[in-house]
Amino acid sequence: MLKKLFSFCLVISPFLTFAQKQTVFTHADTLRGSITPERAWWDLTYYHLNVKPNAKDSTLTGSTVVNYKVLKPNQVLQIDLQEPLKIEKVIQDGQPLTYKRDGNAFFITLTKKQEKGKSESIEVFYSGRPRLAKRPPWDGGVQWVHDGNGNTIISTSCQGLGSSVWWPCKDHMYDEPDSMMVSITVPKGLTDVSNGKLRSVVENNDDTHTFNWAVINPINNYGVNMNVANYVSWSETFKGEKGDLPLSFYVLPQNLEKAKVQFKQANQMLKAFEHWFGPYPFYEDGYKLVEVPYLGMEHQSSVTYGNGYKMGYLGRDLSKTGWGLKWDFIIIHESGHEWFANNITYKDAADMWVHEGFTNYSENLYTEYYFGKDAGADYVIGTRALIANDIPIIGPYGVNESGSRDMYYKGGNILHTLRQVVNDDEKWRQILRGLNKTFYHQTVETVQIENYISKQAGRNLSKVFDQYLRDTKIPVLEYTIKDNSVQYRWSNVVSGFDMPVKIKLGDSKEQFVYPTGEWKTLKTKGEKTLVVDRNFYVESKSV
Repeated sequence: MLKKLFSFCLVISPFLTFAQKQTVFTHADTLRGSITPERAWWDLTYYHLNVKPNAKDSTLTGSTVVNYKVLKPNQVLQIDLQEPLKIEKVIQDGQPLTYKRDGNAFFITLTKKQEKGKSESIEVFYSGRPRLAKRPPWDGGVQWVHDGNGNTIISTSCQGLGSSVWWPCKDHMYDEPDSMMVSITVPKGLTDVSNGKLRSVVENNDDTHTFNWAVINPINNYGVNMNVANYVSWSETFKGEKGDLPLSFYVLPQNLEKAKVQFKQANQMLKAFEHWFGPYPFYEDGYKLVEVPYLGMEHQSSVTYGNGYKMGYLGRDLSKTGWGLKWDFIIIHESGHEWFANNITYKDAADMWVHEGFTNYSENLYTEYYFGKDAGADYVIGTRALIANDIPIIGPYGVNESGSRDMYYKGGNILHTLRQVVNDDEKWRQILRGLNKTFYHQTVETVQIENYISKQAGRNLSKVFDQYLRDTKIPVLEYTIKDNSVQYRWSNVVSGFDMPVKIKLGDSKEQFVYPTGEWKTLKTKGEKTLVVDRNFYVESKSV
């Protein structure tokens, strides 16, 4: 589905070493990251993904039915599938089609005349040994591992890399299907857990069975997943804002008892995030938490978990304040993505902060909901030590490239700062809820999010966003206290930066001042000190 645009998002570990961001992009990057003419003319409406993994040789065989609506006539359609996988054949209306491969893009020539407004379908058959996940989820693909009890575990993770690493699809974030069926065939004794609700399990004659999962909401491509293991499961019900939400949990048998304790946080998470962000966006598809052999990912309605049943991030507090050890990082962070990544989805990877900045901020809000406002502030402020300010948060467009990893911790602190500018906690909560209502099940550009926040805040915040998202400088409030006045201005800022900030002079009450790049003067009562409210992500300097 082409999500309507209104005019007005993986966990990154600070303990990993990151490669230098590339500055030269290739033809392949453009094919992957841009809305090519061979993508633009058709609107994706439905997928049926049918896959049979073979653990003996780490191969996949399967097909994807692609339903689409013709937006304008064209006879060449782009489908993506990454090497070393290959397309075996493509069929439309029972007739085989020809195609040409250009790296990971396949250009399919349609013989049937494509007429505007018509609904059409193709089926793409494929096979091969998919890319092995090297360091999932950051460097993903398909994992084939053993559970220690003689059973195979198969898991997929592909954010950034793209879902075409394991199945043929329209691998660009701007277009999502309205619905989807995921059918995974595995040996008897193993279970597949994918997205949506389990519609049926079909027993086959070759000692396998097929799990058919129905997704009846739009879904982003990297949110689709396959998780195969000797799972045990249980179910619960969350009494939420839209009624009863079915919860399902899938874990390895040896972890069942500790999982039943640890996964109680899913209910707590849903209660907190529905308060802050509005109803869980996928009631019709349910919520699942699934154990996997990597850290975890925000797969839509099928959140994957590998945090070792520990509090914090693998037992560590990223904020170093103590608050990060009060909850399981993966349950909270990855589930937060159901609102920001799966409900509101970036159109281009350059705007990944819409996923990761808001979801990093959700950790702060979860902490606040259960432990108080000061605790939430402590947490988000504590993560500032992880900000590098190396390159801008917004990345280059059209090449499937994100910006700085600061989209996480700096992103959270941007939002925490904006809350202070709004200076009305209930109004701020309604802005967060309003985002999820206004952009419900849509793909967006960052400017839409920025304009919405500005409009609801009643203040043009464009220069604030430019400062924090498109530059690396941290604003500095320069000031001079002399006699009975204080002079102040912003420095180290983009032109036109005019964010208000809260200060405290001596022992007086906190107050807002409205600096610009020009010196301003404020009369005082002889106070000798100036302290900026810690909740603003700025620096201050006496000059």
